[in-house]
Amino acid sequence: MSGPSPTLPSIVTRRTISLLATAAVGAALFMPTAASAADSPSSAPEVPWGAGCEPAPSPLQRTASNCGATLVEGEAIPPPDAPPVVRRVIAAADEIDDTPYIWGGGHASFTAKGYDCSGAVSYALHGADLLGYTQVSGQLAHYGDPGPGRWITIYANAEHVFMVVAGLRFDTRNNIEKISGPRWKMAAPEATVLPRFAVRHPVGL
Repeated sequence: MSGPSPTLPSIVTRRTISLLATAAVGAALFMPTAASAADSPSSAPEVPWGAGCEPAPSPLQRTASNCGATLVEGEAIPPPDAPPVVRRVIAAADEIDDTPYIWGGGHASFTAKGYDCSGAVSYALHGADLLGYTQVSGQLAHYGDPGPGRWITIYANAEHVFMVVAGLRFDTRNNIEKISGPRWKMAAPEATVLPRFAVRHPVGL
């Protein structure tokens, strides 16, 4: 469990993104980004990046590996072909993506006034019946199967945890100034940081 850390310019939250029509979102995804496949560590070559991934030819063809989900006023919108369980994870995360960071939040109960990193990830997974009880970040480092998932990838160690769902990052760190708590972000996991995390995914996803 960990608190907020310094900001990153690539982060996009509900404070910095306006309501976009589907066509506009599709156009935005074609903009070049600093991240690329070359930034991916060799241990996780199929990580579904939230930024730097190849844009889909059309919104209907987006998947986890090509910027599947989009952000609208800070909430994640799943791609049309997302499995129901992935939609439920996204919906659950959307429920708490404007709550503040509270250390230990979401551990005594899934319902809380605020959440820490593991409480937020646990809440989202629980919303899709992928987790029966809240786990701390060190426990989530052993959750599910090893390696990146097709739709959901969890990055965890003894100090912090975040996840990428359908190409969007759900994290309590790297928020814009004066913003804390779990937020969706269009930001790839940093290649320099990834070696410190165990990479896991829910079975079958």
